[in-house]
Amino acid sequence: MPASKNYLVKCLTSVVIYPVGRKYSTTPSAPRLKLVSSPELKSWFCVEESRLPAWLDGMCMAEYLPTLEEMLENQIREAVALVEVRRKFITALAPHFGRPIEADPVFCRKVSFLASSGTFAFLVHISIPLQFPKQQPVLVLQSSQHFHSHNVPIKSPIMNDYPWSPRWETSEMAERIFDFLVEECLNFKRYCNETMLQQR
Repeated sequence: MPASKNYLVKCLTSVVIYPVGRKYSTTPSAPRLKLVSSPELKSWFCVEESRLPAWLDGMCMAEYLPTLEEMLENQIREAVALVEVRRKFITALAPHFGRPIEADPVFCRKVSFLASSGTFAFLVHISIPLQFPKQQPVLVLQSSQHFHSHNVPIKSPIMNDYPWSPRWETSEMAERIFDFLVEECLNFKRYCNETMLQQR
């Protein structure tokens, strides 16, 4: 495991802003709360999407923090479990695409494969979102034979509109992506050739 859940909780900072009023009140107003995380933690889960527990009237920070910590521990536990789900998905891609030429071994967020269609060789870049499998991976193809005038490889637009269901087994997800790219790589080859003609 790259990092323990206790360590990841410590990567969070809680910013608390207490409102100051002109009149004295026996019941203080609820503070504004915001979570700030380290860059490392953002690789695990999206802190901005975390819904903080409600602040009850008359509550003090000492009462609030245990509830907040419990909520964050649950979210981090789920985020750690999702890393394993993404790892299984990357493993399921290998029978179709072969061994990855590059992969994120810690967070399992990115993987790249070398593929070919006839004599056309290209790279397949797959970005796996934190909310996988609820959100589908983003695909980008990159030619290894076609370059822009400033020697930058030609890439396809981002592709995330293809058949997908979070209920599929990882093996079916991988197979569906492969089947989609078998067709799409022909369009990409045509796009590369047209781009090269325009540069002449």
